[in-house]
Amino acid sequence: MTQTPRTPSVDDPFAAARFDFRAPVPSVDDLGRVHFLAIGGAGMSGVARIMLARGVRVTGSDAKDVPVLKALESEGAGVWVGFHEGHQERADAVVMSSSIRDDNVELVAARERGVPVLHRAQGLAALMQGRRPVAVAGANGKTTTTSMLTVALQGCGLDPSFAVGGELAKHGTNAHDGSDDVFVVEADESDGSFVVYRPEVAIVTNVQPDHLDFYSNFTVVQAAYDAFVGTIRPGGLLVTCADDAGAVALAERARARGTRVVTYGFDSGADVVLSGHHQDGVTSSVTVSDGGAERRMTLGVPGRHNALNAAAAYAAAVHGLGQTPERVLGGLASFTGTRRRFEPKGEAGGVVVVDDYAHNAGKVAAVVETAKDLVGDTGRLVVVFQPHLYSRTRDFATQLGAGLSPADVVVVMDVYAAREDPIPGVSGRLVADAVTAARPEAEVHYVSSWSEVAGHVAGLARPGDLVLTVGAGDVTMVGPEVLRILGGEAP
Repeated sequence: MTQTPRTPSVDDPFAAARFDFRAPVPSVDDLGRVHFLAIGGAGMSGVARIMLARGVRVTGSDAKDVPVLKALESEGAGVWVGFHEGHQERADAVVMSSSIRDDNVELVAARERGVPVLHRAQGLAALMQGRRPVAVAGANGKTTTTSMLTVALQGCGLDPSFAVGGELAKHGTNAHDGSDDVFVVEADESDGSFVVYRPEVAIVTNVQPDHLDFYSNFTVVQAAYDAFVGTIRPGGLLVTCADDAGAVALAERARARGTRVVTYGFDSGADVVLSGHHQDGVTSSVTVSDGGAERRMTLGVPGRHNALNAAAAYAAAVHGLGQTPERVLGGLASFTGTRRRFEPKGEAGGVVVVDDYAHNAGKVAAVVETAKDLVGDTGRLVVVFQPHLYSRTRDFATQLGAGLSPADVVVVMDVYAAREDPIPGVSGRLVADAVTAARPEAEVHYVSSWSEVAGHVAGLARPGDLVLTVGAGDVTMVGPEVLRILGGEAP
């Protein structure tokens, strides 16, 4: 199913993809024994979990001994730390993530044996056959919106299947094989794989320039979202945000092609209108106007961006899946968050530490704004940011700096490379300099050594401060270390 990468364009936005995402998806019953490469990843582990629940024999390898490996092993998977060509030798099919390089020894061995190799999204799509798929896409808010919709449907008495890019705090898992026919998935646009799901209901939270390492420019990004909307099943529904220019344009194009669209947002022209947002600590509420009726929506998470995420879940559940507004709102009120989405890590020495996965400019701006509102005039906001990917840092340093600039103190780490090789001249200093350019009076520190970050932050923090660690990489490990230092605990 692999193809030779070509230059993406409006006519073929997925030309750079390593897989043919338009190819027919095999039945999960025909896969046999399935081996996962990078099984410990947030998305991969979810697919493996559901396959295990369906009785599929699952094995997998991962480069690191992450905690989820033990959980998968307890659920029946055979797992290894490290890659070796022998690990996959009994597999009938291989599932891989985009992070796996073509020279991975297990991938090379599987291809030499002629074993079918599927992308993670194709493996997930195989599990969705015979179900009513709901796919949540967008540059920002996918994980939270998918999680909120799942919890809202559970509040309506349903038992949906779900696969999310983060653990639901309420359930402690990122995936579940439900007994009802609704299947909710987070649809990742970063590599073009979101066109495999063919949803009955699609949510697009926003359409913004991102993943330009794959798509090359924003026009191609927009074409990819058009293709995603084109996969909605006949008679299905597109839910989009009326507050985002890219999503508004997408909705207009979709309507012109005859797709049913419901919009949501604070914009008065939305179909589901939000107003009167109020934040009280880490909880918030907002009025939802829908079809002439006004109802108050209460959430256990802060921020206008989370009110928008909840409105997307509400619109999909009510207008797409036929659930009653009151029960949906009741379910949303029970949502307690997702791991690494404004997740409290603790308090020590009068300093509160919170962690968030935000890694692109829009997400960073939203989470900093929310944290700044929480701090108010009672303390300072200290943000520790780890840029994710050299290409994103190069392309969006200015926007990232602007998003970080409202903080009182900003500590910028070096780039978390993930799947990329270094790019000459690109480092976290680009973002640090961009913060200073956006707000010269901001206190900015660039700390290039990972091991020095926690001590540096602990030295800056003082009672009443909120320390917010931000990024998609291993910055999540900094917060607990800051707490340990502030609490005077031994290493």
